[in-house]
Amino acid sequence: MSSQKSIALPSASDSGPRSNRSIRRATHDDVRAAFELVKEYFRAVDVWVRDTESEFSDYLNGDDRGVWLAFAGKEPVGCIVLHPLGCPPRSGEIKRLYVRPAYRQQGLAEGLVRALEEFAAKTARYEWLYLDSKDDLVTAIRFYERHGYERCDRYNANPQATVFMRKALAGA
Repeated sequence: MSSQKSIALPSASDSGPRSNRSIRRATHDDVRAAFELVKEYFRAVDVWVRDTESEFSDYLNGDDRGVWLAFAGKEPVGCIVLHPLGCPPRSGEIKRLYVRPAYRQQGLAEGLVRALEEFAAKTARYEWLYLDSKDDLVTAIRFYERHGYERCDRYNANPQATVFMRKALAGA
């Protein structure tokens, strides 16, 4: 496994089923497992324009981007991607937030977003994070709204996207 810093997630009980949850930034050793999660995401939300495994692995190259994985024990069960946007400057885009259904409602999505936002503000020094979604992903849109994302104008040409959101980052 990786030597990347892992963030343990709080649990209600040290011996309960949620006690062995963690989140860490992925390494190249994690590409295959992370891409399997992304393929599940593609199927779950019916994504038309899909990354190849090679394109996906590019998200791991650089100090201004990354992939974060959520683990239940040693099993990767969730992911999120950050990549830079050319415009507006000092901005990044959140992509591919996904947690396997059996592991939802356990704080993993929130942990993934927090880890990405901290990296985006402190390491990549982004001022803004953007994301796109679809009207039918109501739960996802509500999740992002609860985390401070607000609707904005279209910023990309994603043919499926109908909802566009952004968040100003503190500490950049």
